[in-house]
Amino acid sequence: MKLSFYACLLFAAMFVNGTATAQKYKTAADTIKLNKEYLEVSQNVASLTLKLSEAQNDLPGIVARAGSAENKAQSAADNSSNRADNATGGSVNDARKAKRSAKTAYKKAKTSQSADNDVKRQEKKIDQLSKQLERKQKRIQELDAMRTMIYSSIMPGQY
Repeated sequence: MKLSFYACLLFAAMFVNGTATAQKYKTAADTIKLNKEYLEVSQNVASLTLKLSEAQNDLPGIVARAGSAENKAQSAADNSSNRADNATGGSVNDARKAKRSAKTAYKKAKTSQSADNDVKRQEKKIDQLSKQLERKQKRIQELDAMRTMIYSSIMPGQY
């Protein structure tokens, strides 16, 4: 039962996707629709290009913050380790300081982990934007080919 449901769902998704991408502009009357889609796709390309460049420009700063957070976390862990060594043979006061130092090291480690996740998230965003931009540019090429075909059928000697 579940298998047939998923198979039907997959078939429906493929059918919808196939009919949406199979739309072709073939006649001179279709040039208005073609030009409208071309304009929309061109605007999308411009928007995606801007978003991609912003994301790429932000990446070095995010990587630098992640490196800084990692260094601070390592320093805090070393400090905590030293405090713990002092607390083993020391007083209750030393133990309290070691506990505080351990909490600080833990917080800095979590911050470092979060910064690493931010770097991964930004890289994933850049990858997704690049793929979207590539798809839109491919669609522009397809529209250009359709436009050339229509114009060559209207004015055979010029294209």
